[in-house]
Amino acid sequence: MKKIVLTLAIAVCTLSAFASEVKVSAKVLDAFKSEFTAATEVEWTVGAAYYMASFTYNEKYVFAYYSEEGELLGLTRYISPSELPLGLQNSLKKSYNEYWVSDLFEVTKNGTTNYFITIENADTKLVLQSGGGTEWQSYKKVKKA
Repeated sequence: MKKIVLTLAIAVCTLSAFASEVKVSAKVLDAFKSEFTAATEVEWTVGAAYYMASFTYNEKYVFAYYSEEGELLGLTRYISPSELPLGLQNSLKKSYNEYWVSDLFEVTKNGTTNYFITIENADTKLVLQSGGGTEWQSYKKVKKA
């Protein structure tokens, strides 16, 4: 019985490994390779009308989104609070000092960089957005249960 279960587990793992293989169009691969020549650990995901590459670049984990035609739609990467522009760091300390950071990422699209940060305290979780200036705008607020 144990041999049958083990054989089935191996078969399922093998099939799921082959099922997750993604076929990426040549246009997208060429665009990616010309933009991110030093990228490592590249993995692809296919969405409804886009491709997403997750990879390591300059020792950071980055996500690049491409159209089916190979156009770079945008980039995202997780960052630490110390990597924010100084104005945004100061605004966080001044206006949200009683919160802690639980998530922070940078989105770059068409040459414009935006930041999204999730901050929390004992009662509330806030998601804030900034266009890279010195102020944060509320994006979403959730009361904790």
